[in-house]
Amino acid sequence: RRSAVSERKRILTGIRPTGALHLGHYAGALENWIRLQREYECYFLIADYQVSDYADDISRVRASVWEVALDWLAVGLDPEGSHFVIESLVPEHAELTQWLGWFLPLGMLQRNPTLKAEMGEFGKKSVPVAFFNYPVMQVANILMPRAHLVPVGEDQLPHIELTREVARRFNRDFKEVFPEPEGLVGRVPRLVGIDGQAKMSKSLNNAIYLKDDADTVSQKVRAMFGGPPRAADEPGNPDENPILMYLEAFDPDVDEVANIREQYATKGIGNKVLKDRLNSVLDEMLEPIRDRRASYGSNMRRVRDALAAGSEAGRTIAIETMEMVHDALDLNYLEKY
Repeated sequence: RRSAVSERKRILTGIRPTGALHLGHYAGALENWIRLQREYECYFLIADYQVSDYADDISRVRASVWEVALDWLAVGLDPEGSHFVIESLVPEHAELTQWLGWFLPLGMLQRNPTLKAEMGEFGKKSVPVAFFNYPVMQVANILMPRAHLVPVGEDQLPHIELTREVARRFNRDFKEVFPEPEGLVGRVPRLVGIDGQAKMSKSLNNAIYLKDDADTVSQKVRAMFGGPPRAADEPGNPDENPILMYLEAFDPDVDEVANIREQYATKGIGNKVLKDRLNSVLDEMLEPIRDRRASYGSNMRRVRDALAAGSEAGRTIAIETMEMVHDALDLNYLEKY
């Protein structure tokens, strides 16, 4: 039997398939994943079990799985060196969720601030039963490949703490199976939307997508909120201007951005100048991503093969983990006689 801790450390991270990915995903997650895939054995999960749209429009969820995979390939995630896993193609995720649910007190879920916030997003719509189970499934997702590190957004850190607690309890009460994973927040924990009101989100219609063409990006940049009203030569607070925040997130010329920030705070600089620079920066960054996306999009068989191979790898380690779980819980009933 293999040890619960492999020689090469593993990463599990993922995205719910709700549509094409945007700059918020890139700055908060994908940029980090691209770097980490060279150092770790990475399992990138498309968490299709965890999308609330199932009851409303399952076809949109199905289409979004392909959108996410295309965006992953377009930004440079490598299916040859990592694993693209579709959650529902690994049924062991559902089994581990069921077992862990018995060891996780309801109060721990009810105290989770992320769960509370997401419940409020349903508004007057009825909340599906599966919604209450998805935090347990996220724990199962992380523990299934016995991950050591989980790159997440800032708002997902409570889920990591929940996972660590579950791993600790299981290892203490049964057998040492699961590492206690660490959370890793990206360089830009939260990117505000182009309206400046909240984090970038498809549902809030305030996103710039990785697949947006140059004209669309330019239109969105021109329409960006630029902070409180002021004259071009009037100093302002850089922390109140989303355009500057985007330059700090995406402009590779760090020294020049620092100079722009200082000028904005001391002498003033017009939003048009900032928007022109941001548009140029984004166009240069997104053009190769759009080109790679178009290349993969013209040969969807390559995308399908990446998902098939990755899901098979995810299934292989899941079967191994569940053998360890069955042994720890003494569930191998038929081996008794």
